[in-house]
Amino acid sequence: THINVKFVMADLDPLPGNLQNIVEQTSLKFVFVGGKGGVGKTTTSCSLAVALSRSREKVLLVSTDPAHNLSDAFDQKFGRHPTAVVGIPNLFAVELDGSKALEELISDMESVEGFAQLGEAQGFIKSFKSFPGVDEIMSFKILLQTAQDLSVSTVVVDTAPTGHTLRLLEFPSTSSNLLDQLQRLLGPASAMLGSMMGPDAPGKLDQAKAALESISQTTKNLKATLTNADETTFVCVCIAEFLSLYETERLVQSLTQNDIDARNVVVNQLIADADPSAPPCPTCEAKRKIQNKYLGQINELYEDFHVTKVPLQRDEVRGVPALSKMADFLTADR
Repeated sequence: THINVKFVMADLDPLPGNLQNIVEQTSLKFVFVGGKGGVGKTTTSCSLAVALSRSREKVLLVSTDPAHNLSDAFDQKFGRHPTAVVGIPNLFAVELDGSKALEELISDMESVEGFAQLGEAQGFIKSFKSFPGVDEIMSFKILLQTAQDLSVSTVVVDTAPTGHTLRLLEFPSTSSNLLDQLQRLLGPASAMLGSMMGPDAPGKLDQAKAALESISQTTKNLKATLTNADETTFVCVCIAEFLSLYETERLVQSLTQNDIDARNVVVNQLIADADPSAPPCPTCEAKRKIQNKYLGQINELYEDFHVTKVPLQRDEVRGVPALSKMADFLTADR
């Protein structure tokens, strides 16, 4: 596996823009990488994490995408607990599952004897399971705790596809009322179960109530964390096609409306200009024309962004050596 940077620079020059601005901003604590599914978010996230590990004491790479790909990208098994990347001892990776953590929380409450007698509280708890964005906020809560436990310098987040990310951004404004009602209802419920079912039931409900209070606090802190441009930024990844550009613009607009810093766009899978000495490739030429059309729109839409243009690779970018070479490319001067 290799990345022929010389080929890239020759065939796609000039391609202004890189991600070096992120590496140089040492105050950054959170770097979110998002975009439509299948555009190279994970490769970009992993390569950026490798680049950051060269100048940071400790970096945590987190996947909140239900379809985790970090293990495939590094060719190393990762799970719910942070694991050091082989060959990069100060880079840790973890694949979080917010939905599983939520199921465990709800299961703990539903296992309490007498739960069915909680009436209105039971209904709210059940509705909480399907509330838009709750899986994402659970992942974010675990992410914050994991980062704190490891004392990391920077966290790179390989996010779920755009729709999930937008739900995370909208969650604080849509969920606060529900969380407040749940906490108010669980207080009397704990006392009621104490008189009906003995000492264990209210203790479990108190634990659940504390967990909900923690989620509520995380939700309230979320906006403050995301809107601090000194500590948080968002990298939008796309390809030069209509649907991907449409989702990227939707994401950028939402980030802007929520006052979240977004100044980097990575455009992947670009076909290099034709080699005059090579046999003609009509399919490549047709694809190149489509890409050039949308590249023009990207250049206009994001003229004040760092736009990093990445060519289609001949081989899979997989494993530490390949990701390290991609990290070189993403941060190279051009």
